[in-house]
Amino acid sequence: MRRRKGLSFSSKRRNMNSHIMKELGSWSTHILCAVFFAVVVVYFFGMRISVIGVSMENTLFSGQQILVSRLSYLLTGPEEGDIVVFRHRGNKNTHSYVKRVVALPGDEVHIKDGKLYVNNNIVDYGYDKIMDPGIAETAIILENDEYFVMGDNCNNSEDSRSGNIGPVTKDMIEGRAWFQLGSASSFIGFIK
Repeated sequence: MRRRKGLSFSSKRRNMNSHIMKELGSWSTHILCAVFFAVVVVYFFGMRISVIGVSMENTLFSGQQILVSRLSYLLTGPEEGDIVVFRHRGNKNTHSYVKRVVALPGDEVHIKDGKLYVNNNIVDYGYDKIMDPGIAETAIILENDEYFVMGDNCNNSEDSRSGNIGPVTKDMIEGRAWFQLGSASSFIGFIK
């Protein structure tokens, strides 16, 4: 009897095992890369929170979901008009606040006669007459790292006017609200 030329059964089996191990290694690498990419995206862009309360109406509504970009403020600070998400005094055990930045570090903030003044200029975000000036009843000059934030529905908002919250520092800010989601996760659009 003649032996057939070619690989023996054990050689074929070793080659098949080697091929399977290479495939498993390749799949494992792709899965790990996808998981790493997903974690990075979620950390920088994917923070999703629910708006609680009526303080941001008519821009955002209670129960509405928003996406928060943590990446926005790594190199720069918030800008006037940005809607930011922050934790009171940086406390990670409290709920997140969602408010609009109305004044930046170094600005003078004053609320008189129901109007918001920043650097002696009236600022209008469509506020009704501001009924409670809070700590801004007398002019406040913001420190180097402080931001003055208010709810768009200012007469139903606990914000920087409250002695309990006061000006918000950059390390308290978790990110910028940049996208609002609707019911059943249908996209509503970018937040202005």
